[in-house]
Amino acid sequence: QVQLVESGGGLVQPGGSLRLSCAASGSIFSINVMGWYRQAPGEQRELVAAITPGGSTNYADSVKGRFTISRDNAKNTVYLQMNSVKPEDTAAYYCNAEITDDSPWHRYLEAWGQGTLVTVSS
Repeated sequence: QVQLVESGGGLVQPGGSLRLSCAASGSIFSINVMGWYRQAPGEQRELVAAITPGGSTNYADSVKGRFTISRDNAKNTVYLQMNSVKPEDTAAYYCNAEITDDSPWHRYLEAWGQGTLVTVSS
């Protein structure tokens, strides 16, 4: 089994900063792409940012220049640094990882965290 555990959400004022973390644990052989998604009330879940093991990144246009995704491969952890946050960034943020497990079959798994709520409000 594989688990993703997120932390770092909360209430932040517009223009402020917040850092989300997500640690993967369990029967992991390797992790490919890790990413952050978000879902606002009444909206579809959308990709915020993603990062490959080598550090290549991809961002949603709405967060480019404000958010930074990074990862520590040794710790199986991905981070999302959120700067200059706006009220429209308010959402539940979910961590996602493409994982190959350590079974003899090296099965591919797509794992999701439980979500952490980010509220941007004064």
